[in-house]
Amino acid sequence: QVQLVESGGGLVQPGGSLRLSCAASMNGFSIYNMGWYRQTPGKQRELVARIFSGGNTLYADSVKGRFTIFKDNAKGTLYLQMNSLNPEDTAVYYCNTAPTGLMGWGQGTQVTVSS
Repeated sequence: QVQLVESGGGLVQPGGSLRLSCAASMNGFSIYNMGWYRQTPGKQRELVARIFSGGNTLYADSVKGRFTIFKDNAKGTLYLQMNSLNPEDTAVYYCNTAPTGLMGWGQGTQVTVSS
């Protein structure tokens, strides 16, 4: 059974940084296109960063230049480095396959950007 476990969220001041991690217990992690999604109350979950199996990346305009997605295939772990955070980045962040989440969703990790 595939399990996705996100961690690394927390409370950070505007302009700060966080690094999220997603431990994926799934066979063939390296061949999947993976992504980071975020969701705020009352809104649909949105894909903010995607990494293809070959390593290419894509970002939503709202995070481009501030967020970096990368992965460690040997560890089966996906990461999201988030810099220059602003209050609009406040959300629960999830990882899954991209561009659609084919695996069961994990519990997510809360990121709150506030002074």
